[in-house]
Amino acid sequence: MRMKEFEVNNSEEFEGLIENGDIEIAQALVETILKNLKGRKRHIPAMSVLLQEEQMVLDVTVDRLDFIYVLETNLPKYEAYEMYEKCAEIVNAIKYLKDKKK
Repeated sequence: MRMKEFEVNNSEEFEGLIENGDIEIAQALVETILKNLKGRKRHIPAMSVLLQEEQMVLDVTVDRLDFIYVLETNLPKYEAYEMYEKCAEIVNAIKYLKDKKK
């Protein structure tokens, strides 16, 4: 699976996208988690961000221990965009992860 790639001017712009709940970033994180629910790897690459002014690339990974938090945090963004089928997948994934913890 190819990582989602983003290109921004600088780290401030990227932080702004995260703070404003950018749906594309949410999708990159959520899709990564949904595709890796049953894996064993702890840190999973989610996206690559090119910071043009700093001339560097950030590789963003998702820690398996943060899966539930990331899914719960991004669920409202999917609801806001009325992506209800994906919302159902997210809810099922959260339930699966919580049941697995028990």
